[in-house]
Amino acid sequence: MSYPFSEIELKWQRRWEEAKTFRARPDSARKFYLLEMFPYPSGRIHMGHVRNYTIGDVLARTRMSQGFQVLHPMGFDAFGQPAENAAIKNKVNPFDWTTRCVEEMRNGLRRLGFSYDWEREVVTCEPSYYGWNQWIFLRMLKKGLAYRAKAPVNWCASCQTTLANEEVVDGGCWRCGTAVQARDLEQWFLKITAYAEELLKDLESLKEWPERVLTMQRNWIGKSEGAEIWFTLEGSGKRLPVFTTRPDTIFGATYVVVAPEHPVVPELIKACPQEKQVRAFIERVSRKAKEVRTAADVKKEGVFTGSFALNPVNGEKIPVWVADYVLMEYGSGAIMVVPAHDQRDFLFAREHHLPIRVVIQPPPGTVPVRGQSPEEWPQAYEAEGVQVHSGQFNGFPSGEGKKKIAAWMEEKKMGKRVTHWRLRDWLISRQRYWGTPIPIVHCSACGVVPVSEKDLPVLLPQEAPLTGEGGSPLAKVKSFVETSCPRCGKPASRETDTMATFFDSSWYFLRFCSPRFSKGPFDPKEAAFWMPVDQYIGGIEHAILHLLYSRFFTKFLRDEGLLKPPEPFARLLTQGMVLKDGEVMSKSKGNVVDPEGVIERYGADTLRLFILFAAPPEDSLEWQGSAIEGSFRFLNRVWDLVQSVIATPSGARGEQSQNDDELRKATHAAIKRVTEDLESFKFNTGVSALMELRNAIEKSAASASPAALREAVEALVQLLFPFTPHLAEELWERLGHQEMLTASPWPPYDPQLLTETEATLVIQVNGKVRSHLRVPVGLNEETLKARVLEDPAVQKWLDGKAPKQIIVIPNRLVNVVC
Repeated sequence: MSYPFSEIELKWQRRWEEAKTFRARPDSARKFYLLEMFPYPSGRIHMGHVRNYTIGDVLARTRMSQGFQVLHPMGFDAFGQPAENAAIKNKVNPFDWTTRCVEEMRNGLRRLGFSYDWEREVVTCEPSYYGWNQWIFLRMLKKGLAYRAKAPVNWCASCQTTLANEEVVDGGCWRCGTAVQARDLEQWFLKITAYAEELLKDLESLKEWPERVLTMQRNWIGKSEGAEIWFTLEGSGKRLPVFTTRPDTIFGATYVVVAPEHPVVPELIKACPQEKQVRAFIERVSRKAKEVRTAADVKKEGVFTGSFALNPVNGEKIPVWVADYVLMEYGSGAIMVVPAHDQRDFLFAREHHLPIRVVIQPPPGTVPVRGQSPEEWPQAYEAEGVQVHSGQFNGFPSGEGKKKIAAWMEEKKMGKRVTHWRLRDWLISRQRYWGTPIPIVHCSACGVVPVSEKDLPVLLPQEAPLTGEGGSPLAKVKSFVETSCPRCGKPASRETDTMATFFDSSWYFLRFCSPRFSKGPFDPKEAAFWMPVDQYIGGIEHAILHLLYSRFFTKFLRDEGLLKPPEPFARLLTQGMVLKDGEVMSKSKGNVVDPEGVIERYGADTLRLFILFAAPPEDSLEWQGSAIEGSFRFLNRVWDLVQSVIATPSGARGEQSQNDDELRKATHAAIKRVTEDLESFKFNTGVSALMELRNAIEKSAASASPAALREAVEALVQLLFPFTPHLAEELWERLGHQEMLTASPWPPYDPQLLTETEATLVIQVNGKVRSHLRVPVGLNEETLKARVLEDPAVQKWLDGKAPKQIIVIPNRLVNVVC
């Protein structure tokens, strides 16, 4: 018979709510802000939610027990395209759909007993939240960080909306996977590039972020130091700036490549025989996503424009090509090509029979082989070497040559040293309904005019024609569009694009500090107490999008004088996926396990324990039905054990027992191990320590003294609390405690009980285990060897002969070689 988990869990969830146990108050010197990435309200919770939020809850409850004032809030990232699509599909209003989903998800999270301060709940589709989105936008507009421009943008034909560069994944839309196309549109951007240097530099301060995330952000920001070299177009004499990070190879340039979108292309192909071919090529490339064009494993394509350019360092005439792998937004949109020293260019030159010229000589013994003709090389030589065929720079090491050539070209007005960034300004315009209206009015007399702050929020209309077809639904809502100009009062029209939903999630962690504050997006005093977030938890898929945008917003709001910390998240944990049969759980694959069904059968605590025990949090977790059964059995055994200790009169056991020392050592070893495992996110080994402690208590229960047994049982319950809080609270109460475990201090361990006076040595003879020996810890080596040689098993194998060697690993192992 199992313990009454359902009754116990509902009881304690009710008790916590009535007592407002998890209400956070900024009234302690020891604060801890624990936050998991808030969910999109898709309806019922799934196992990914369970894992993410269980990990966070364990850490939050641990900090509560350690005496911290813990802020552990929850909210819902409620705007976005999925709700709009669901509303179209189900013929319902997005407001109603989202409200229903939020309620359903809120109930699912409550059923798991998470320690959220629900009074701080934030729902981003509510005007009380998105009005501050608009306020932040206007502040950015005033500082020149928000602007409108016509530019080539990523377009998803399926979603009928634009995408930021960060939202294009493997050439497709991050939501639906549809191949992304390029379009020229007037759009709103945020100038995140103004913070590029600081965003890159401050990554060094994030000592407790995964290195993988830091690397992803460094690569995305993409600082490149090099030179802008001024080639000249033959005939017109027009300057063609070319960016390179390898000015040391300028003497080896054999052709130039421009991006298909480069504004010089029409001039290059005008009246040339290749014009028709080039235009057809550009049209075809426009339908390819940038990620596909630049992917290392995709064959590069290009065509000759019919025009030539002059290399400024030697006056050589070289052909100008258009190729798909050059992007307009990187550098100058044009590159010089040195096939001998760039693998991508090497392959392209081979494909199109273009010349290859060596200007960096490889050291002897390297591949390609020194002295070989470049036509015989199996690959490009991209490392450092010695300058050759480089005029007055011959003989210099290429690293030194790079600096000297760049300085020389700058002096001779052939170019200049520059820094370029891969990071591009953030496109926030979306041609969708379910998002924050951009607070802008278009006036025929005044142009683009911001809405006054006193008139915020600009409310999203309750109804709009949602068809899923092209164009913004808001443009079809006359009562929304028609307005008056804030500046001149004449008839005008509202902006009908809405903000990307990543705008909403770029500062929500600040709103949690003071969610009812009405004089600004957050109360600076409350933010000063709680920020930065001490522990942030979420998926690796947000390494660039959300995390980079949040860092940008934090730095901007700091510059506005609203915030002090330059970074939002001090420590970051990225948890792995939940798999079944080796694949991520999804409805389309039919491998979803419903958390509610598991809770109904086994209880929330069992599900929590399984999630924490099955794998380290950073790794993927494979769902196993037998393992959930094992977790359930363990909790039932803990229940039975504690009940038996409670039911057994203290007089039935001796006042002192020889087993007390061993039980107390096991108890304090478990406290130490679980405490350390919680700090290092080793939840699975922490659970193992709890299982070992339960076994030790069960083994000693019949003979241990009441005091030792009581200490062990109470420690077991306290250590279980972060993992299985409902069961732990119930057992704690039944053990006679009046206060909740949330108010009970974390159990300390006694270091003296963990100091071993003796160690068990493994004795090997010729590498095979032959015996074991108990010896005092710290015994000197000569005495230890003598004791080992006295062991009967060793004497048998030596057979009266002296050993050749005795290898000692202190306190662990001795190997006798004979």
